[in-house]
Amino acid sequence: QVQLVESGGGLVQAGSSLRLSCAISRGTFSSYAMAWFRQGPGKERECVAVISQRGAYTYYADSVKGRFTISRDNAKNTVYLQLDTLRPEDTAVYYCAAGFSPVVISSQYTYWGQGTQVTVSS
Repeated sequence: QVQLVESGGGLVQAGSSLRLSCAISRGTFSSYAMAWFRQGPGKERECVAVISQRGAYTYYADSVKGRFTISRDNAKNTVYLQLDTLRPEDTAVYYCAAGFSPVVISSQYTYWGQGTQVTVSS
């Protein structure tokens, strides 16, 4: 059973930075495309960033482009999301997901982490 475990969330002020990590166990990490989704209060889950298996392709939602950076270390079985210049509207539960295609559709991802809370105060 593949398991994803996120870490790195927290409560920060606007303009601050955080780095989220997601470690995978019991799977061949390099075979998975990885993504970060988020769900804010009263909002639908949205895809924030995607990275392909070897990291050659990345995608960012317009709302985070230029502020967030997705990366992966296949030797450490870990994907990261660097969150810079955080805004109150970035407040959400952030989930990492693993799938076989680097797409933005949540249903295409097979494995999900439990989520980590990011709260940005103004």
